[in-house]
Amino acid sequence: MADVLPLVEARLRSALGEPDARASVTFLGTDRVEVLRFTDGDVLRYATLGMSAAPMADPAAVVTDQVRGPRAELVLSVRAGLADTDKVLRPLAVLAASPQVEGVVVAPGASLDVGEPLWPGAPFTSVLVAEGGGLVPDLELDAPADPVRFLPLLPMTPNEAAWKRVHGAGALQERWLSGGTDLRDPLRGAVALG
Repeated sequence: MADVLPLVEARLRSALGEPDARASVTFLGTDRVEVLRFTDGDVLRYATLGMSAAPMADPAAVVTDQVRGPRAELVLSVRAGLADTDKVLRPLAVLAASPQVEGVVVAPGASLDVGEPLWPGAPFTSVLVAEGGGLVPDLELDAPADPVRFLPLLPMTPNEAAWKRVHGAGALQERWLSGGTDLRDPLRGAVALG
């Protein structure tokens, strides 16, 4: 199969415009992951490029399929100028490399934790993976390959992450919605969970 990354980058550009910054990170034993930054008014969007190069495989599978299987890239949107969010590049690359490094299949509803603040002073160490298809439409690939999904990441405070583990992703998203939570605010506090 042809290299999917040029197609993925073209889809990101068609949906988000031209990136105004990019960085690449390589971890031992993994392929390079790039993070592209797009500016949309007062919103910064960070998108990974590299995670979708190969399908994610079930860690319990004896043989991995090099064509079939879910493929994804991650997209994080935050308000500009409130925090040094450009420091999120490495944590995003770590999350994007997790399917190769840890054998994780990243899917909507999952929690991903980097174990440290996403950027300096951030009240978040983890994210909730949301449903794709809205901001950046799925990228269809030639059969039998699965499409590339562009999954939004929603930062979670430690209390929100703990609450989500008990009550589920849908319940946390309902709390955010009913609380009028600005999920793009890089300094927001936790939603009321009582």
